Amino acid sequence: MTAGAMGIQHVSAATQEQPGFTFALLGDLHFDRLEHHDFQWLAASGKPDHSQILRYSELTSAVMPKLFSAVKQQVHTDKATLVLQVGDLVEGLCGSEALARKQNEESLAFVKDAALGAPFLFTKGNHDVTGPGSEEAFRDVFHPFLNTAAAPFAGKLEPDHACYAITHGNAHFLFFDAYSKKSLGWLEAALAACTRRHVCVVIHPPVVPYGARATWNLYAKDKTSREKLLTLLGRRETIVLGGHIHKYSTLQRRTEGGGRFVQVAVSSVISPGAVKAKDELGAQDYTGDQIKVEPKHSPDTEPQRRAVYDAERPWVSQFAYADLPGFAMVRVQGEQVSLRMHAGSSGEAWREVDLMKVLKA
Repeated sequence: MTAGAMGIQHVSAATQEQPGFTFALLGDLHFDRLEHHDFQWLAASGKPDHSQILRYSELTSAVMPKLFSAVKQQVHTDKATLVLQVGDLVEGLCGSEALARKQNEESLAFVKDAALGAPFLFTKGNHDVTGPGSEEAFRDVFHPFLNTAAAPFAGKLEPDHACYAITHGNAHFLFFDAYSKKSLGWLEAALAACTRRHVCVVIHPPVVPYGARATWNLYAKDKTSREKLLTLLGRRETIVLGGHIHKYSTLQRRTEGGGRFVQVAVSSVISPGAVKAKDELGAQDYTGDQIKVEPKHSPDTEPQRRAVYDAERPWVSQFAYADLPGFAMVRVQGEQVSLRMHAGSSGEAWREVDLMKVLKA
């Protein structure tokens, strides 16, 4: 496949300078309504998600409209030209393809009705393809939407996976399907074709573990694929945008051969009421003790999770973490990329981060 067919537009040295732009970044959303679920199927499946579905359905009704209103206002204020979402747009676990299609269609109707003022693009999350018929519903409902949204940026999805790329300003955005065996090869080819100054790779699960859930990162049990992924990301000094853990984090990860990349994680699963940052950690806290932020999570696996951080710590020199849901606004201007995190659904600015400073530290 050619670079152009992948959504990667080449640029000559004479036209390297592109206008700056801003994009909004949303974390996991888990759009859900009770009528999206066959609860008899859920009970028979043995999946312990009933209470989670009740919670996400409530948040979809009570909080998500406020969140999208705040994002819309910030898109207008910052003149943002894109809205990106890192996967788990929907909760999934519907029980049938018909219900999964209904959930997907209603999530897109919600997005369209919100009229954010900029194209809405997202990557595939695990919940988006969990439950019978969910993969078919993703392909049949989300692929056409994403192809339409990505078309102005030369992006197009392949029928058999959800990887796609767009070019905007002085940046490429590569949307990585973490649930397809073809994605790593696709990413290698896409990165080789990138010519713009910045490359953002949107991947739902973390590449580098953080927080209590140290084994939830991509390719956690596949060392060969993980090493290849790390090398590819580090060689191009990418900015990885993700979620999955439902926490805020930024970090720098060095790789074999002198590479390095930045990882940013955002969560947009927001409870009602005021939101304040909890469990804040810094670079000195990238140790096994960070699992203490969720003391009830899988206590039987504590030794394994600590061992993960023992292995990762020599490669991580910059790290920040907080239990703070919300959304981010990211500014790309020349050599610089900066992030401003907004807390909760209020739109209140919480922290600004110079991502290039994190990368170069």
